Amino acid sequence: MSEAQTLTESSTARDLTAFQRNILVVLTKEPMYGLAIKRELEDFYDAEVNHGRLYPNLDTLVERGLVEKSELDKRTNEYGLTQDGLDAVEDSLAWSLSKFVTNDERAEQVRSLIEKHS
Repeated sequence: MSEAQTLTESSTARDLTAFQRNILVVLTKEPMYGLAIKRELEDFYDAEVNHGRLYPNLDTLVERGLVEKSELDKRTNEYGLTQDGLDAVEDSLAWSLSKFVTNDERAEQVRSLIEKHS
């Protein structure tokens, strides 16, 4: 992959809204149908996420190649993270960590979080 391709792909991922990035984060766990994604986001936001917000954002992520959509049955779609989507989550985490981990104490905080969730 050329440097220009890498820059374009990460730039596209970096143009996502926080809500779209959170959808990607939810999908890192496993492929899910829309209502399961909605529930995970509602747990995070502690507020209702309406269909008019969720599904257009899922469609945008599919169009950008970060999420793939497949049919579970005639009424239910499943959404899964693509490799580009996983790369976008990793890029976002790396950038956040580069800003947060400024000393050994903060590095230890991150290690503790990782151990807690492993």
